[in-house]
Amino acid sequence: MTTYDIHALAEEDTCYLTTTGRVSGRPHTIEIWFALAGQTLYLLAGGRENADWVRNVRHFPQVQVKISEMVFSGKARIIPASSEEDALARRLVFEKYTPRSSDDLRAWSRQSLPVAIDLDG
Repeated sequence: MTTYDIHALAEEDTCYLTTTGRVSGRPHTIEIWFALAGQTLYLLAGGRENADWVRNVRHFPQVQVKISEMVFSGKARIIPASSEEDALARRLVFEKYTPRSSDDLRAWSRQSLPVAIDLDG
C-alpha cells in the first residue's frame, strides 16, 4: 500500500480498529473516528485509559485498521501528554469532525486520550 492510497482514504468518516484482547487473545473490532498524517493514524479515546481498546493495545500494540475496503497493519502507541504530537493528534481529529458533527467536540478533543497508529509500509 502506498502513501497515495492511504491518503485517498483520509476523508472517510470512520475506520475499523481491530485489537487483540488482552485476556481472551481474540480479535476485537471497533468503529472509531480517525485522522491521518503521513503514515500515522490518530485516534482519540473518550474513555481514556479505561477504554477497552486502549487497554488491549497497551498489551498487544500490533493492530489492524480497515478504512473503506482497505486493510492496514500497524503498531499502536499512547501519545505522551503535552507533547507536540499530542497537540497535533487533538487538532487533526477535532478539525476533521467538527464540520461533520452537530455536537460541540471541544471538551471531548481536550479530554480524550490520543493514540497513534504507525502504519506498516
